[in-house]
Parts: sequence; structure tokens; C-alpha cells
Amino acid sequence: MIDVLGVADTVPDDELVCSAKGCREAAAWGLLWNNPKIHTPERRKVWLACDAHREHLETFLGARSFWRSTVGVEELERREPS
Repeated sequence: MIDVLGVADTVPDDELVCSAKGCREAAAWGLLWNNPKIHTPERRKVWLACDAHREHLETFLGARSFWRSTVGVEELERREPS
């Protein structure tokens, strides 16, 4: 699972694939975001991106003022599924 600031998105480690529609490439990036209308300021959700879709997904989230930062998937904290 990916855990950002104590909030888990249920993505098993063996399924780290790009979040772009129809893409099944391995994810290289974690795009951290939140919707300020429904999430607390410290909450971060995660979309995963391959190299080819990173910029597109950042632009999509940024246009809505949701994008907060991008990190390599190796920087995302992982924990075992419960």
C-alpha cells in the first residue's frame, strides 16, 4: 500500500501502474494531490504516473488546483496490506 502522511491509498506494491486511463505501464512517479474543498490541508491522495503520462497528469491536477508535488515511487512510504 502507499501511505502518504498517514493516509493510505489501497494500491498493492505489485500493482504500481500508471493511473492514466488505459495505461498499464509501470509507475515511476507519485503525484501527490488533494481537493481543498473536501480534504484537510495535510491530506494527500496519490496518483501514479509513468514517464510518458507524468506531465499530462500534473497538468490535469494543476488546472484544478489539486496538484501538490511529485515524487519518485521509491520515495512513497509502503506498508504491508492489513
